[in-house]
Amino acid sequence: MTDAGTEKRIVQRGLWFEEFELGAVYEHRPGRTITEADNVLFTTQTMNTQALHLDAAYAEGTSFGERLVNSMFTLSTMIGLSVAQLTQGTIVANLGFSEVSFPKPLFHGDTLYVETKIVDKRESKSRPGEGIVTLEHTGRNQHGDVVGVAVRKTLVQKRPA
Repeated sequence: MTDAGTEKRIVQRGLWFEEFELGAVYEHRPGRTITEADNVLFTTQTMNTQALHLDAAYAEGTSFGERLVNSMFTLSTMIGLSVAQLTQGTIVANLGFSEVSFPKPLFHGDTLYVETKIVDKRESKSRPGEGIVTLEHTGRNQHGDVVGVAVRKTLVQKRPA
């Protein structure tokens, strides 16, 4: 038994600016199985009245044949799945998204898996102690089909002195 306060303690955090490697791909696991409740709650909370997300009878008559998961929920979950591994406690801000696409839809019961590629990084010119990292998030369903891609710039802390 160790004395109180002498055990090694590890706090989960994201990466410091210096730890991001250009070209590295991070696989975020576990995935997230999307439920009908997830989709309906997110859609109604955000006041999105699109029938494709809420009206099963309407959606049956579309080329998809069923309701689609709200693409903004897909995007939010893609980013959320990356947080613990990349930005927890080290991000300063999201600076923006330069590209967002949804090549295929997600449906209730699909599982979303996400990977993130580091596509660019540079030190901030105006904020010492911080850097800008560009991340490309790719979401895939359980079959490996790409259901979302998002490129975002983040402002990240450098390692403390």
